[in-house]
Amino acid sequence: MSQDVVSDGLNQIMNAERIGKRELTIRRYSKVLTNLLEMMKEKGHVDYHVNEEDKTVTVKIIKLNECRAIKPRYYVSVGSIDKYLRRFLPSRNFGSLVISTNKGLMNHKEAIAIKIGGSVVAYFY
Repeated sequence: MSQDVVSDGLNQIMNAERIGKRELTIRRYSKVLTNLLEMMKEKGHVDYHVNEEDKTVTVKIIKLNECRAIKPRYYVSVGSIDKYLRRFLPSRNFGSLVISTNKGLMNHKEAIAIKIGGSVVAYFY
């Protein structure tokens, strides 16, 4: 376990996916991780439930190929988002690149639509 809660959570999800588990419990979480899981839930990749008493997150994997944290968190302007799309996603119309902006977490399509840049946090497809 490292100090990066987002990276640890996404690694646990990918490890569970590789061994065939469909449900897992993440013991450490943050607002960034829960917002990222909410984005994945909207796309239909995972379903999750936060347990406030135990301070855990139960994640159910529905359909997921890969999800990774991007380290270091590169700053991207609107014009250079395409470069990171080609680097991390298998196709332009396949998957989501998560960008942390001053308006909150959003995927690359929303960031391009409102013409805002930020730090690249993670990707999933």
